[in-house]
Amino acid sequence: MGSGSIILSVASLLWFAGFLILSRIRTYLPSAHFFHPSLSLSVIIPARNEEHNLPRLLHSINAQSVRPLEVIVVDDASTDRTAEVAEKLGATVIASQPLPEEWRGKTWACQQGANFANGDILLFIDADTWFETGGLERILAAYDTGALSVGPYHTPQRPYEQLSAFFNLIMAAGTVPHGLFGQMLMVDRASYRRIDGHETVKGRILENFFLAERFCEFGIPLHSQTGKGLLGFRMYPNGLSDLIEGWTKGFASGAGQTAKPTLLLIVAWLIGMMLPVGWLPFSEWATLLYLLFAAQLAFMFRQVGAFRWYTALFYPVPLVFFFALFAWSLLRSDKQVTWKGRRIHAN
Repeated sequence: MGSGSIILSVASLLWFAGFLILSRIRTYLPSAHFFHPSLSLSVIIPARNEEHNLPRLLHSINAQSVRPLEVIVVDDASTDRTAEVAEKLGATVIASQPLPEEWRGKTWACQQGANFANGDILLFIDADTWFETGGLERILAAYDTGALSVGPYHTPQRPYEQLSAFFNLIMAAGTVPHGLFGQMLMVDRASYRRIDGHETVKGRILENFFLAERFCEFGIPLHSQTGKGLLGFRMYPNGLSDLIEGWTKGFASGAGQTAKPTLLLIVAWLIGMMLPVGWLPFSEWATLLYLLFAAQLAFMFRQVGAFRWYTALFYPVPLVFFFALFAWSLLRSDKQVTWKGRRIHAN
């Protein structure tokens, strides 16, 4: 057997491995429970310069059939009309106190929101997300106790946003079903206090990974799920540099927190899909295998976002971009990066 045949045989096996990843991202919400009417929900939105994003989220909350006790927007030293927009749309706005040493802006805002909130259930959610019709009701119906996290469904609009495809896919594969997504967390107040809230992760950029560890450490139930039909968002709409900056700030650190067997499976699968590329001019089997990977990716991408067919068909482009940015994130680890106007360490 020649080297080409061996390489393509290995790639074929790794194509099948992709279905193990697919089984993770297609995990559905747990069996429905009736959300007890005596329980109350506080929605907490950390917001720094989010005047353009808040209307869509707040309108989506107001349109739900289940209404929260309160919607709290924590204005994190915004320099735009964040507070004015939030108040106009019915949210309670609290101005963040000066950022203490060792805290990140988001974790500090979340902690203040939790301290202010009155609900039995706390729902932390990023300002650039929105609930789909009936999404909040379905999430509440699935919630029982402990922590529940839903990864928003990405809706890219401009061509450069297609470059986020592998990032979104791998983030979901490394999180579901027992991790936490950074964009949304629902938790009962008792469990939140038991782990000392966001104070325990005050200095972390990817606080969700370390909160998940705390919940597990205390034996608190934890479940996560992809958000197609439940929760949506659009990542990095302000250009390619915004996308690069956003993924650089901690993606490599996030990979380091992923369970090692899952991480190794993902890495092997990514390498496998590059193997047939070099043999395309020489082998019909390489061409067929390439198309099988493209078809697999087309289906998988649609589980995490509204990515276009050509993103899967020409997958080496976003995959090389992913590898390059991942390497850059590793190099920038524990170095300063700029995010939302603040200089932070990318740890």
